Amino acid sequence: MTLVTQTAQVRQILTDHKVIAVVGFHHDAMKPAYYVPEYMHRQGYTIIPVNPALAARGESFFGHKAVATLAEITTPVDIVDVFRRSDKVREHLPDILAMTTPPKVVWLQLGIRDDATARELAARGIDVVQDRCLLADHRALL
Repeated sequence: MTLVTQTAQVRQILTDHKVIAVVGFHHDAMKPAYYVPEYMHRQGYTIIPVNPALAARGESFFGHKAVATLAEITTPVDIVDVFRRSDKVREHLPDILAMTTPPKVVWLQLGIRDDATARELAARGIDVVQDRCLLADHRALL
């Protein structure tokens, strides 16, 4: 697949893919790792929070229980949205690759970039968006 850089590709992703697993989801409504997924949920997307601490407490958000890992998710996920520092992205590669059904897209939020991991994901047929905000792109393009 591809490293996504074109606006038309981003619009297509946002139009066609409605199930988003959020790695690094945060319970604090003031943090982007909460309010971006919350916005996407309000726009009709299914949000699955991925955070080991929240999963250990059995917490749910937007109608879905938090999970500790991506591999625990039993339903197909279209987009894995990553809210982790750039130097932590590679740590999630084994978890992404362990998913029962690989995601169609891995989206690294604004300010997050890992070119080596992105190339590896793309080589495995997964589209990768880097250094872009789901919320801002959704508002601008749809």
